[in-house]
Amino acid sequence: MTTTAATDDRHFKSLLAAVRGMVACDAAVLLRLRDGALVPVAVDGLIEEAMGRRFPVGAHPRLAQLLGSSQSLRFAADCGLPDPYDGLVAGQRELLAVHDCMGAPLRHAGQLWGLVTLDALNPHTFDAVPPARMQAVVALLEAGIEASEALHAAHARAEREQALARERRAGVAAPRELLGKSAAMQQLKREIDTVAASDLTVLILGETGVGKELVAQRLHLRSARAEQALVQINCAALPEGLADSELFGHKKGAFTSAVQDRVGKFELADGGTLFLDEVGELSLPVQAKLLRVLQSGELQRPGSDRQLRVDVRVLAATNRDLRGEVASGRFRADLYHRLSVYPLQVPPLRERGRDVLTLAGSFLEENQHRLGARNLRLTPEANAALLAHGWPGNVRELEHLLSRAALRALSEQGRGGRWIGIEPRHLALQVVGASAEPRTVAEGLISAPGGLRAATEAFQRRWVEAAIARHEGSLVRAAEEAGMDRSNFHRLARRLGLTSK
Repeated sequence: MTTTAATDDRHFKSLLAAVRGMVACDAAVLLRLRDGALVPVAVDGLIEEAMGRRFPVGAHPRLAQLLGSSQSLRFAADCGLPDPYDGLVAGQRELLAVHDCMGAPLRHAGQLWGLVTLDALNPHTFDAVPPARMQAVVALLEAGIEASEALHAAHARAEREQALARERRAGVAAPRELLGKSAAMQQLKREIDTVAASDLTVLILGETGVGKELVAQRLHLRSARAEQALVQINCAALPEGLADSELFGHKKGAFTSAVQDRVGKFELADGGTLFLDEVGELSLPVQAKLLRVLQSGELQRPGSDRQLRVDVRVLAATNRDLRGEVASGRFRADLYHRLSVYPLQVPPLRERGRDVLTLAGSFLEENQHRLGARNLRLTPEANAALLAHGWPGNVRELEHLLSRAALRALSEQGRGGRWIGIEPRHLALQVVGASAEPRTVAEGLISAPGGLRAATEAFQRRWVEAAIARHEGSLVRAAEEAGMDRSNFHRLARRLGLTSK
């Protein structure tokens, strides 16, 4: 989290605390309007996953009515419109409905900025709130918004313009954000913002599924190259004989299947950023060619005798221990040092504490709209189960798990209720150590000869073998359970001698 963002976070929370002092309620939320959706910037009285939610205006008629109102608005207790906060009020042992709600639009510089919403479980809570008090609430919040915007308006405007320009060029939705306020994530975001403005090569390190691609996107968006292209290539998916062509292009006739000229990823990224995902999977000959381009800024297409000069910032990512790969001769030492000018370590989900609940809220919001379901909600017991899990597959495992849980809960409860409650049974989490067998295996690995590397490989072999067996030999489904990219999982299974394909 940047210094400005952290200041905003504290500022908005203090504003909501003042609002709750003026109007008694069970929950208050400050939402900002961005690209057709309302995004919480501060909540007081809702559970943590609410901060990961995104409320498209078209999908939430109560919020749409508030945005269209010229003043504060209270909804009748028997209003039939769905309430976006049903089941999200904090401090409850069960999912409860909101029975009294009101809110008001907020404006800045003559433009609609967002909303404040107040909710209560008692249907008569707001009977005694006069219009003048709500006018005072709006005045307080709009003054606070004015102060916040004055601090960082120029920076925010430039960043939005860059993001919108990228979206228009690509014709796709905005990339996901790096959600979470844990100490580990705040440190990562600070490091990203420190190095983003430079042209230094960054090596993004971390386990499979932690979000290395999102880190690369954030680095690019905060760089001076944000208006130019971000080109990505998955090195693990490159066929051995075509890696040269993918990276550097080729001339017609360079090899049998080269029927026309091809522009490589380096040329496509000229002036922008090239993201080499899973860079540790490149073969040694391709590593040598990559090193030459990084050193000189020049490349030569296979089949051509002309040198091309490119201006590219390179970001690379890997889940491998590249120092170990260098020591074993599988990765060039000179390329490793060229790539790791500024290494960034992405923390695993198990080290991010309660960030798992914020991420869960974001993934459930996505599933809610994808499945056409109303108000997917985690029960308190499901929240506790998520917090207790070790997440070997990290954020990708959480995403897939919640997609499956949403489908299970939807098929069980249907679409008729005010919300769909996700219970621990829908999550179907497997807790390692819950039976005697996993502990016996762990004890055997600890005492096995060969040191940590041998024990790690033995554990991987047993886990992968069991996953493949659980899915009746399907490596695709086993890879999904592991939260791994399919090609990486196939490569791991081959290395462990579990498949010959």
